[in-house]
Amino acid sequence: MLVMRRGAAWLLAIALLGAAAAGCGGGDDAETGAASGLPAAGGGGGLAYALPSLPSTLDPLAAGDRAAFTVTRQVHEPLVGRLTAPYREGQGRPGLALDVNPSRDRTTWRVALRAGVRFQDGTPFNAAAVLANARRWSSEPLGRRLLPNLFAVDAPRPDEVRFLLESPVADLDTRLADPRLGIVSPRALDAESGERSRFRGDSPGSGTGPFEAGPVASDRIELSRHAGWWGTPLGLGPSFDGVTFLLASRAAQRLQLLLEGTVQIADPLDSEGLREAKADPLLDTIGGPNAGIGVERSVRGIDSARTVPLLSEVWLTRLVG
Repeated sequence: MLVMRRGAAWLLAIALLGAAAAGCGGGDDAETGAASGLPAAGGGGGLAYALPSLPSTLDPLAAGDRAAFTVTRQVHEPLVGRLTAPYREGQGRPGLALDVNPSRDRTTWRVALRAGVRFQDGTPFNAAAVLANARRWSSEPLGRRLLPNLFAVDAPRPDEVRFLLESPVADLDTRLADPRLGIVSPRALDAESGERSRFRGDSPGSGTGPFEAGPVASDRIELSRHAGWWGTPLGLGPSFDGVTFLLASRAAQRLQLLLEGTVQIADPLDSEGLREAKADPLLDTIGGPNAGIGVERSVRGIDSARTVPLLSEVWLTRLVG
């Protein structure tokens, strides 16, 4: 469940709401944020997000729980995803993979890649980058478990890859949406080919996502908005200029940070914390009854505790005054 607080320091951004009300048409991927009537990305200040643990690395393949998924997913996008504009306006848009088509027997899956995307370090996102990641996945036990029966990945064209399976896998598209299979820049691999490679934690700009990594400490991880994110011209945000993930190992700590306004999201809260948050008119809760998320009412866009929050879809309706 998610809970949010609206404090006195938050001022209603009438212009922001008015712009969002214009909505975002279905359109195609050439549609811009300006044409959609949505506000420009950024300008929403910073978001503070309390979690029970923080990952020691931003390597998506090393993410072991929801907290780690939440952090790494903002930087490294999986191949398959579906994004909607802030306030859930307009139709959903595909992520890095524009289309995923299986053969009749589900042993060959063709993936059409989004053109014009670059990693934050400037490396082009293309079939070669996907092949490097696929070689890495095939070299790791976890990668082989996530993608069973995979014996080869090839690239018929620079904008297409094929996953070739020894026997049918009915849900390969769903598997490719797993946050642990986030695409990383070949430059972030100690062998850029991907073969038996390890993630280089000291390599900046390793993702294609809406946020890029800043300082990583034992008690916090700071992310800043990636101005060159491919989704911004399509009206997908993000609103925030930055996100700070704070370590608060106990549920009571996370609740207290939320109640005092230090964080805007506490994920998760226990049953007692959810009851207290529900009683506060400035907070919302999502999920429950035994565990869920607490969120300030000023935050919009996170509507499920069952999926990893996509902060590119979250917009503040109030700005820090």
